[in-house]
Amino acid sequence: METAKTMDGQDWGLLILLSVLWGGAYFFAGVAVKELPPLTVVFARVFLAAAALLPLFWYLGHSLPRSLSGWLPYFGMGLLNNVLPFGFIFAGQTQITVGLSSIINAMTPLFTVIVMASFQEERLTGNRVIGVVLGVVGVAVLRGFEGPMDGSQTLGIALCLAGALSYGFAALWGRRFLAGVAPAKSATCQLICSTLIIGVVVCFIDRPWTLSAPSQGTVLSLLALAVFGTALAYIVFFKILVRAGASNVMLVTLLIPVTALVLGNVFLGEPIHAKEIIGAIIIAAGLLFIDGRVIDRLTGKRAGTG
Repeated sequence: METAKTMDGQDWGLLILLSVLWGGAYFFAGVAVKELPPLTVVFARVFLAAAALLPLFWYLGHSLPRSLSGWLPYFGMGLLNNVLPFGFIFAGQTQITVGLSSIINAMTPLFTVIVMASFQEERLTGNRVIGVVLGVVGVAVLRGFEGPMDGSQTLGIALCLAGALSYGFAALWGRRFLAGVAPAKSATCQLICSTLIIGVVVCFIDRPWTLSAPSQGTVLSLLALAVFGTALAYIVFFKILVRAGASNVMLVTLLIPVTALVLGNVFLGEPIHAKEIIGAIIIAAGLLFIDGRVIDRLTGKRAGTG
C-alpha cells in the first residue's frame, strides 16, 4: 500500500483545466439533449471524441491492441467510466433534479478514496477524509436542497450514488490496468470501447436512425462536447491520473460546480450569491486538507502522515 500522492502546481493547473472542460460540457450537453435523447447524445459524444483522437493517436505512433486480452483493460474502463455511470445518472435524473444529481456526483472523490483504501491502493488518511467531506458539504451549500424527499427522490439519489461509485471503481481500474499507458492511448481506446458498448444499447433503445436531423446549433454543441469536453478532457484526465493518482484526479468533481458558477457569471451574466461564495470557501478548505501540504505545515506534521 502506498500513501496518496500530493499535487504540485502543474497538477493543480491541469485539474483546473479539466474542471473547465467538463464544466463547459454540461452546457453543450444541455443544448444537445433538447433535441436528441440522452443516450444518443452520449453515443455521439464518445463516437465523435474517438474519431477526433484517432489522428493524434496515430501521429504519436500508437497502435490499437491486436488481441482480446489487449482490449480488455479499455473495455473495463469504458464500462466503469462511461457506460454504467452515464446509465445510472441518466436514470436517476428522471426522478430528481439535475442540480441534486450534480451534488451527488461530487461524492465521487469520497467513493474513490474509500475504494482505493478498501483495495489497499492508497492509505485512508485523516486529512483526506476531512477534506473530501468538506468538499461535499461545500458543493451542497452551492446548490442547496429544495423540497421534501419522497420515494422516487430516494430512488433517484440511490441511482446517482451508484453512478458516483462506478466512477470510484473506474479510478481503481485505471490505476491497476492503465498505469503507465500514454494518455492519448488510454483515452482513445477507452472511447472506442465505450462507443461499441453504448452503440449496441442505443440501437435497441433510441433507434437513432429514426430521429429527425438535429439543427446546426445541436451539431455544433455535439462537436464541442466531443472535442473539448471529452477528447481533450480525457487526455488531461489520464495525465493527472498518472502524475497525481486516482483520488486526486477525482477532485475535479468538486471543482466543476465552482467552474460552472464562474462561466455562468462571465458569459451569461448570472449573479453569484452569498451561498456560492461560502460554498467555494468550504471547497477550497477541503482541497487544502486533501492536498495535505498546507495542513501539515500548520500542524507541524510531515507530508503524507495525515
